[in-house]
Amino acid sequence: MNGPLDDFREILRLTRGCLERLAADGAGRIPRRAAALAADARRRDIPSMEELARAVSRCRKCALWETRSKTVFGAGAVPAALVLVGEAPGAEEDRQGVPFVGRAGALLTKMLAAIGLDRDAVYITNILKCRPPGNRDPRPEEVGHCEPYLLGQLGHLRPRLILALGRHAAQTLLQTTRPIGALRGRFHDYRGIKIIPTFHPAYLLRNPDEKRRAWEDLKKVRAFLDGAA
Repeated sequence: MNGPLDDFREILRLTRGCLERLAADGAGRIPRRAAALAADARRRDIPSMEELARAVSRCRKCALWETRSKTVFGAGAVPAALVLVGEAPGAEEDRQGVPFVGRAGALLTKMLAAIGLDRDAVYITNILKCRPPGNRDPRPEEVGHCEPYLLGQLGHLRPRLILALGRHAAQTLLQTTRPIGALRGRFHDYRGIKIIPTFHPAYLLRNPDEKRRAWEDLKKVRAFLDGAA
């Protein structure tokens, strides 16, 4: 299906180097290839967040558009030092068009407040922008179609840190099959941006004994943002 932004996948591919430059936020050296891509990206008309949101709302690149009620683009501060990335919208998110609402969203708000952060001070989004039927796991082709939207968001958000919420988000971003227990609590790299995985709030609701380990992860987030990590 043709549209005014159907060609932005290639444009956003070029912003990957730009993401590294922006995420570094003044770091000493930009790799030569990244610098070249960043310069190329600056010469192009990169879609704004509003244009990306409209493209998501019209997206029919996979079958999820047939069952969604609303797309869930993301919400929060732009730019944002901290970006939270979950797996996909659930039933309540699909109804409201807002990420992380309902019980899991309420817990996430409390988790952020515990380290002195308001939801409005961070940006929250998901790997997928549409709800998979029955909250099933995202499929590789769905992730592939949504990836340019996430890359575009990160280009505008310029985060210092990504908090990956849950196994699917962490495994997708890090391109690994390692379990969340082996990934959480450690800093990794995603296209030049630091990323730390932790448990999904929905998982913590089902497994409250894991909240202690999630709290350890959150303290590392706070320390990183404070420049102590």
